[in-house]
Amino acid sequence: MNWYLTIKALHIMSSVLLVGTGFGTAFYLFFANRTGSIPAIAAVSRLVVRADLWFTTPAVIFQPLSGLWLAHMAGWSWTAPWLGLSIGLYLLAGACWLPVVWLQYEMARMAGAAHAGGAAALPARYWRFARWWEMLGYPAFLAMVAVYFLMVLKPALWAA
Repeated sequence: MNWYLTIKALHIMSSVLLVGTGFGTAFYLFFANRTGSIPAIAAVSRLVVRADLWFTTPAVIFQPLSGLWLAHMAGWSWTAPWLGLSIGLYLLAGACWLPVVWLQYEMARMAGAAHAGGAAALPARYWRFARWWEMLGYPAFLAMVAVYFLMVLKPALWAA
């Protein structure tokens, strides 16, 4: 068995899981919010939290471990510009994602309580959190797209 290729395949699959789950859940919660339907928002937000726990979080942990191992095994210098920029962008995405996880949890809790209590509207706090959730999601997603390109292309960028 070729461990390098096995870890590389798992690294690629987990990156797809990470970005795909993030984009997919964001898509559904973004549009569920626009319906204004408390039952829909409660159901979708609960599933978004669950997807982050089950899929995104393990991928977030596996990605840097497998990526750094692959870079080491391939003989890349730790000072390679594409690698440093990739790590920096990954950390930026993570800095956005951590508050998003908390916001999602709180949004799901508020929507679930509103639905269970038969409320006619979600509280203003929900919508403030939704705005922050969305604003943090854009740079996180763009950072991860850039990481994809850096990982695949490994551009020289500047002299190491």
